[in-house]
Formats: sequence, C-alpha cells, structure tokens
Amino acid sequence: MSQTASVWLVLVLAFCAANLPFVTQRLLGVVPLAGGKNLGMRLGELVLMYFVVGGIGLLMEQHAGQIAPQRWEFYAVTGTLFLTFAFPGFVYRYLYKNRN
Repeated sequence: MSQTASVWLVLVLAFCAANLPFVTQRLLGVVPLAGGKNLGMRLGELVLMYFVVGGIGLLMEQHAGQIAPQRWEFYAVTGTLFLTFAFPGFVYRYLYKNRN
C-alpha cells in the first residue's frame, strides 16, 4: 500500500471511529447494552477509539519504514483532530432536535 493510501485510510478510519460512540447504543459498536450509554461512557469509548486508531496508524507507519519520534505536540494535535472528527456524531446525538 502506498504512503498516500495509508494516510487516507487512517483519516477515514479515524472519522468513522470518532463518530461510532455517538451513532449507536452498543458498546464499541458490538456489545448491546440494556440501559443504553450515557455521555461518560461515550467519552470513554471515544478515548479508547483514539488509541485504537493511533495503534493502527503506528502499525502502518512501522510497515512503511522508520517510525518518526512523537512528542506531546503530536498527541495534542491528533487528539484535537479526533475530537473535531467526532463533532458530527455529537451534534446528531445531543443537539439535533427531531421534529416528529
């Protein structure tokens, strides 16, 4: 896989993973919950998804060659980007009003 394709794959995967906690009542999209999820569970799931996508990106970077060193700035930027990706799901779940 080319480097450009792997970057786009990680970005699309990050967008889907960031919105997953807000579009389904299942834990991690798999385990059904009887009482549903509250905001705390959704935020915890969002953090977990951030680390899962980061691990996949790290594996792709390792496969492409040498891993670049990351400091706190890298995690601040990618965490903010992940929260920005989660915004449509958050709006859908908490801010969108059904007219029916």
